[in-house]
Amino acid sequence: MFVISWFAGLFYLPRLFVNHAMVSDAATMAQFKLMERKLYRFMTPLGVLALVFGTWLWLGYGFSGLWLHIKLALVLVLVMYHLYCGHLVRVFAEDRNTRSHVFYRYFNEIPVLILFAVVWLVVMQP
Repeated sequence: MFVISWFAGLFYLPRLFVNHAMVSDAATMAQFKLMERKLYRFMTPLGVLALVFGTWLWLGYGFSGLWLHIKLALVLVLVMYHLYCGHLVRVFAEDRNTRSHVFYRYFNEIPVLILFAVVWLVVMQP
């Protein structure tokens, strides 16, 4: 449940960035800032709990193999992505965004690609 909830945040927050980068009126920008901040603050504990329970599961079952190392590397990339999203929340909050909505549209697809790769690794265990 924590992984699913964390991913929901990882999918939605960059979508907020796309929309935020497209607006210029102060009221709408303030609303996006509030939404981004609240979502990030909500999804961070979910990510931590996903990592804690994932580690517990790993240690309890003792999975091993190259597929697991690749999966763990991808999870590390997701953690870095999450932290970079936090940086972007601050950038938008301080009105320092210089990137277009097109950048954020591509940025929004990163967790989707990682999710596909992780699920494939878990199911296939190559």
